[in-house]
Amino acid sequence: MTVRILLADDEALVRSGLRAILDLEPDLSVVGEAASGAEAVSLTRELRPDVVLMDVRMPTLDGIAATRRILEVVDPPPRIVVVTTFENDEYVYDALREGAAAFLLKRTRAAEMVQTVRLVAQGDSLLFPAAIRDLALRHRPPAAARALSQQLTEREADVLRLMATGLSNAEIAERLFVGAETVKTHVSRVLAKLGARDRTQAVVIAYESGFTAPG
Repeated sequence: MTVRILLADDEALVRSGLRAILDLEPDLSVVGEAASGAEAVSLTRELRPDVVLMDVRMPTLDGIAATRRILEVVDPPPRIVVVTTFENDEYVYDALREGAAAFLLKRTRAAEMVQTVRLVAQGDSLLFPAAIRDLALRHRPPAAARALSQQLTEREADVLRLMATGLSNAEIAERLFVGAETVKTHVSRVLAKLGARDRTQAVVIAYESGFTAPG
């Protein structure tokens, strides 16, 4: 299966560089390029890519608003990876809260970028726990950890804490001495109870509420 990718960045040189990297891979194909958030929304509806690489800072409609709009109007929605210069960019945090599956730094090595696109296309979330933690803690409201804990069973709480460290389902299964399918079921229940679109949103909620403590 070929992963169809839309590039959204207002700099033509950046789009050309990304295309050159991604189109070298036999299982990846760039199907379109957008120079603004508004164009990204329009092309996503038209081309139905599997993954959108979305710059967070663009004219007309920024990457956060474009992410929100795409996830509202496209069904089934693509997986969105926000691309930024700085990992502590406030725009990244806002995009993750809106439902972006992951983020990439513009200085990311080509091999890592390719791997991220593949993982996200498969439904996984590529987490950077420290960066997500630091961003979430800046926006932490009065502690809601107890309320969140009451929604989850003890095992679901264990799974969420391990998700927040960036572990995959297989790694969580190994840590908890259970099967991978069991972990998958727990993850699905955690997402449903938190109203999270994916693992990334769940981790943001965990840190922001105080359920998962720094460190």
